Amino acid sequence: MSKPLLHLVFGGEVKDPAGTDFVDTSKLDVVGIYPSYAEAEKAWQGVSRAHIDEAHIKYVIVHLHRLLDPDHPEAA
Repeated sequence: MSKPLLHLVFGGEVKDPAGTDFVDTSKLDVVGIYPSYAEAEKAWQGVSRAHIDEAHIKYVIVHLHRLLDPDHPEAA
């Protein structure tokens, strides 16, 4: 059985909706860590849709497995 490919979903207020420069990192909303991209994407979609009318609120998916094991074949 292969290791799960961990993904982090978090977000908060950004200075510019086109970027990822968060205004106050102490107020980031950590949604969770997920064992697959599909599960992370589902969580990201839900929380992003909940803030659809707030242009300066942005959520992202971080590929934790790429940070933890950059040489893993699926890290690309």
